[in-house]
Amino acid sequence: MDKNFNFFQKDLKQFHISLSERQSEQFLQYYQLLKEWNSFMNLTAIIEFEEVLKKHFVDSVSLINAVPDLNEKPYTLIDVGTGAGFPGIPLKIVFPDLKITLLDSLNKRVQFLNEVVHILNLQDIIVVHGRAEDYAKPGKLRESFDLCVSRAVANLTTLSEYCLPFVKKGGYFISYKSEKITGEYHDAKEAIKILGGKYERQVEFKLPDSDIYRNLFVIKKESDTPLKFPRKAGLPSKDPIVK
Repeated sequence: MDKNFNFFQKDLKQFHISLSERQSEQFLQYYQLLKEWNSFMNLTAIIEFEEVLKKHFVDSVSLINAVPDLNEKPYTLIDVGTGAGFPGIPLKIVFPDLKITLLDSLNKRVQFLNEVVHILNLQDIIVVHGRAEDYAKPGKLRESFDLCVSRAVANLTTLSEYCLPFVKKGGYFISYKSEKITGEYHDAKEAIKILGGKYERQVEFKLPDSDIYRNLFVIKKESDTPLKFPRKAGLPSKDPIVK
């Protein structure tokens, strides 16, 4: 097996995760599909095997640093703005009992994700083509999930408006960040409260055997999100809840 994949397995062991032969095969299949589809559509700027393993696969699975019982409970989880399937698909491979929904607004990416789910024979995972502001409405997927995660590149105020409406009371929205966001949190604090959330903690670490800094920002859902949120497309970023 490729030495880089051996390093990947070693990285996961730092999270107390050991892959079965089938899980290893699924990760390799996923990478091959990512590489193949990326040749004719823009899925990721990172495509070298070693970098995908570290910056996409290990990074995705690092959620266990914030939710240590991921492998013990069949959490319902939505990945908002999943793109090429990060973090949702690596989480599903490693923690097969998770019930996962992947949400993305671009149909071509949804086609790719459905192909990955089919080829890898993943169960209890659905791919939804749509926008967060539409599917977070009552009667759709609103307040249906224990966990909402996102690696999307947006500020915390905007992400909270898109993501917190999906979370059940008592559940969590967890934002993957690649930098310290003390200033972002200060700006988002009041908006998070309005949306029914409460800051719980930041989990700061470096990816195994690297200098790659990561920050999981954990927000607990304490009360129902007012029905007017999320607002229509574009408003959360153009007109923040609290300026």
